[in-house]
Amino acid sequence: MEKIAVLIPCYNEELTIEKVIKDFKKELPNADIYVYDNNSKDKTAEIAKQNGAIVKHEYRQGKGNVVRSMFRDIDADIYIMVDGDDTYPAEEVHKLIEPIKNKEADMVIGDRLTNGTYKKENKRPFHRFGNNIVKNSINKLFNTNLKDIMTGYRVFNKIFVKNMPVMSPKFEIETEMTLHALDKKFIIKEIPIIYRDRPSGSFSKLNTVKDGIKVIQTIIKMLKDIKPRQFFWWISLAFIIIGLIVGMPVIIEFIKTGYITKVPSAILATGIMIFALITAQCGVILHTVVKQNREKYELNLLRYTQIEELKKNVN
Repeated sequence: MEKIAVLIPCYNEELTIEKVIKDFKKELPNADIYVYDNNSKDKTAEIAKQNGAIVKHEYRQGKGNVVRSMFRDIDADIYIMVDGDDTYPAEEVHKLIEPIKNKEADMVIGDRLTNGTYKKENKRPFHRFGNNIVKNSINKLFNTNLKDIMTGYRVFNKIFVKNMPVMSPKFEIETEMTLHALDKKFIIKEIPIIYRDRPSGSFSKLNTVKDGIKVIQTIIKMLKDIKPRQFFWWISLAFIIIGLIVGMPVIIEFIKTGYITKVPSAILATGIMIFALITAQCGVILHTVVKQNREKYELNLLRYTQIEELKKNVN
């Protein structure tokens, strides 16, 4: 039988955590349910323990830090990650697990947006606006058509979890997981799910502006790390345009008179063009480095897969 782990990162979720645990126990009676308490100031950990969850503590604040510890600590065949705020129905879990069991996907995303329930239930328009910016940016950069980048309801196989280097400390983690999966050619499958808003008295820990900026910074950073040639060539193109704007009067003057009197402009334009050329060269060099790192990652992934197969055969 495949070992299933339900991972629930929590911060001050005493109003909802009992229901979340009971709902998943009902749907997956043989699964291990882990609640990772992230310095809650209420009775989240106490209530979780009373309801039979395996409670662990992550003292570094932030969802990304919690997910890093979860992925390192827990050994399972199927990992279900869900928020502790009771916005994601446990009864949807079976259709999310199915593609993992059938080896049709490495990460299954619970898509809140396609069926319209997120738009109907969520009363925070800036959250939806931010979700759309992130989604459209990633789809454009990676030539894909994902519907929901920021969902907190996901299912993973063991290969993905044990080979995912979690770098983001906070709410950027969902974006990072999606970008990692796209870059490393893991198979992503999206399945529409029902979404419900938080119950009365429960409040989101997400700061729309502050965390939204961090998500955008994560996208820029990941673009630099994943697609450096594209990233630096766009910067180079911007400086070429600036250099031409500064240098065109100098060129026109030289064509007309054979002399250059705008010496400061000529020097500035030359410097900008040299900087643009160096930036473009950086993109080419870093593209080669990233390509080599991808090859190493694939080889390490192959070794990990072979080791896991040997373990299964021994057992």
